[in-house]
Amino acid sequence: MFRFIHSSDLHLGKRFSNFAGDLPGRLREARHTVITRLARSAREQGATVILLAGDTFDTETPAPDVLRQALTEMAHHAPIQWVILPGNHDSLQATQLWATLKAQAPENVILAVEPRAIALAADVVLLPAPCTTRRPGRDLTEWMDGVATPEGAARIGLAHGAVQSFSEEEIACDIITPDRARRSGLDYLALGDWHGAVEVDPRTRYSGTPEPDRFKHDRFGTALLVRIAGPSIPPEVVPLETASFAWRTLALHLLDGDDPVPALAALLPEERCRRQTLARVVATGRSRLAGRAALAAAVDRAKPDFAFLELDDVGLATECDVEDLDRIDRAGALREAANALFAEAADENRSAAEREIARLALVRLYSHAQAIRP
Repeated sequence: MFRFIHSSDLHLGKRFSNFAGDLPGRLREARHTVITRLARSAREQGATVILLAGDTFDTETPAPDVLRQALTEMAHHAPIQWVILPGNHDSLQATQLWATLKAQAPENVILAVEPRAIALAADVVLLPAPCTTRRPGRDLTEWMDGVATPEGAARIGLAHGAVQSFSEEEIACDIITPDRARRSGLDYLALGDWHGAVEVDPRTRYSGTPEPDRFKHDRFGTALLVRIAGPSIPPEVVPLETASFAWRTLALHLLDGDDPVPALAALLPEERCRRQTLARVVATGRSRLAGRAALAAAVDRAKPDFAFLELDDVGLATECDVEDLDRIDRAGALREAANALFAEAADENRSAAEREIARLALVRLYSHAQAIRP
């Protein structure tokens, strides 16, 4: 039985410039330390090879320290072998990157930069399909169909890109045929590009990224342990949790009259997990001004516990009547402002975006009025 780890999309060196404070640095470091976590999983599972199915680096010009430190960490875990495939973010078009990798790669790192068979073991052959450019415009796995391998040898394909219109970047012009494993007689086709683990068929899988970098997939980062017992036996695939950060989208649906504070508390992870959690609370339904203001305040109170926490309440409609406006003020400038915002929020002649801005402003005005009221 041949055992290996299938991973992809490490995106080493990603900057995370959309976040503030020390979080970008923490997320970049987590991407580097995933190398250690993959190696630990390999040792624990008795795997001798780790296949990285593209986008090991986030750009075609990673910083020298990102490159050097990644190779140093991989070398530290010898005799485990690492196979690095060019993806669309670090394609072969980045000639300087791959020249540097070739010059600096330790003995236990294999660069799969050519469409040619690579012997991983005495009876195991790897067939890689390196990305030649960011958008090759063709199925780079076609060459696998006609490759002869020793009789009885396991055939493993390694590729990066979209299956049909199934692509991480939602622009699929480099289509990998979904039945490539069958056409090429592969025992397993290890794919990269999609950041969530997906089974295309029993012999074809996306591993997903081992360390998530966005809310899109809303699942824990994994790598796949793959066991191949023989050419005619379906591979055994086991997901392994590898992430240090969790990215979670928390759906909060409210009805008029619901108290959002305990509803939010029931959704949030336990306190000891929050430092390693990036969470987005997506509120929908209907709520009165007081409830909406209380929800925003509760999220603000919880923010220091989390790596990142935000409230998306665009889908939460605001119920408001004269009594709500009276709680802002019964007369004067504040009441006039409240009346104007209330009218704008209900004005069907305005765009949905304009009405939403008025609703949000009314909620802020309500919160401000409650804060300054003795």
